[in-house]
Amino acid sequence: MSHELVLQHLSVGYDDKIVLSDISQTLEAGQMVCMLGSNGAGKSTILRTLAGFQPALSGKVMIGGRDLTSLSVSERSKTVSVVLTERVEVPYMKVADLALMGRAPYTGFFGKPAREDRIIAREAIEMVGIGSLAERTVDTLSDGERQKALLAKALAQRTPVILLDEPTAFLDFHAKVSILRLLRRLAHELNRIILLSTHDVEMAIQLSDGLWVVQDGEITAGTAAMLTKNGVLGHYLQAEGISYDEKERTLKIR
Repeated sequence: MSHELVLQHLSVGYDDKIVLSDISQTLEAGQMVCMLGSNGAGKSTILRTLAGFQPALSGKVMIGGRDLTSLSVSERSKTVSVVLTERVEVPYMKVADLALMGRAPYTGFFGKPAREDRIIAREAIEMVGIGSLAERTVDTLSDGERQKALLAKALAQRTPVILLDEPTAFLDFHAKVSILRLLRRLAHELNRIILLSTHDVEMAIQLSDGLWVVQDGEITAGTAAMLTKNGVLGHYLQAEGISYDEKERTLKIR
């Protein structure tokens, strides 16, 4: 299967309200792309559409050469995994059991996990660097550890596409850097497509393979250098009240 996520003239929104229109973009395997945009710009809407949680208003989402709408729920859950921004409260659930939930598409919701499923879940926990926390309950974790546990669940799904909505929202500075570096490494090493929304502009510029700037009902894609050269990044930052020093790669809030 070709590992590409292709948006073909995609329009997203709710009912008759179009939030983003006529989007045509391609994401390649082995890349972590950060999506930047103001609140209400449509970042969450497009992530929900790409995940299949809500229908596109028009256009297509193609994953591995197949139309997302042609996939069954089971096939979709083996193709796209999602980590949402809401804080998950799951008292008494161990990290190992949370990661094992990522194997549900392969075992069925009430299916009994096989030994291989437990091995895959354990490998996912080790991949995100929290192997020592496997027997801890999720409610005892720090925000950063909890986000890594949720990522382990997504990795255990073994999907070519991983979508994350504001994965650094509740984290302190060091945890933000740790999560973004981890996501970039996983994209490269596991040849995954990782697309995430974030308000952490400076980290996104420095750590991503590419950016999607969501503004004025459109998405403009490219590297930070490309988007700086064509003025798109500067226009977005100016609208946000931020200036960017390309030479120093630092941001200043005006």
